[in-house]
Amino acid sequence: MATRSSDDEYVKSVEFLRREKDHYFREDPYSPIPPRIRASFHGLDYFPVDGAYRLRVRLNRYPEAKPVILATSKGVPREMVRFGYFEFEVNGVPQRLDVYKARPMPGHHLEETSLFVPFRDATSGKETYGAARYLDLEENPSGEYILDFNMAYNPYCAYSEDYICPFPPRENWLTAPIRAGEKNFPLAP
Repeated sequence: MATRSSDDEYVKSVEFLRREKDHYFREDPYSPIPPRIRASFHGLDYFPVDGAYRLRVRLNRYPEAKPVILATSKGVPREMVRFGYFEFEVNGVPQRLDVYKARPMPGHHLEETSLFVPFRDATSGKETYGAARYLDLEENPSGEYILDFNMAYNPYCAYSEDYICPFPPRENWLTAPIRAGEKNFPLAP
């Protein structure tokens, strides 16, 4: 019974975050939804919350974090560092995703602590935004993470051409469909 209750609480917490995001996108002046279509915006479209897409994974760090350049929606290169990777299974199919960090800016002494996981999957361009979806994780010194695809979101360039969004490199194109998280934007530009 405790598991069922915690599952229900998890679903409620994800649904709450989705409502909060919809409110922000509809009401906030800094919303990525263009003002001309905001009146037609009634919320983002999501897959139902599914605990099967909430995975316990271990970060396999690369011995040396290597600088990489990610292509973007407007051709402006995005400098990142290839930090490590996750290995996991989706519906019995082994998958792997590289994990990135922002490259430290020259002269700055603070290190970025969030991890960036851009990906495509078998739903990309059909049920989900074709270019990419993203996951963000706070770095955890233990190396243990919850990779929760229910939290997968579209980059802002899915809503407006005003944004520059990095594309996932080929190694982050998953072969399995990830039917979790955000779907295509119904009012796409």
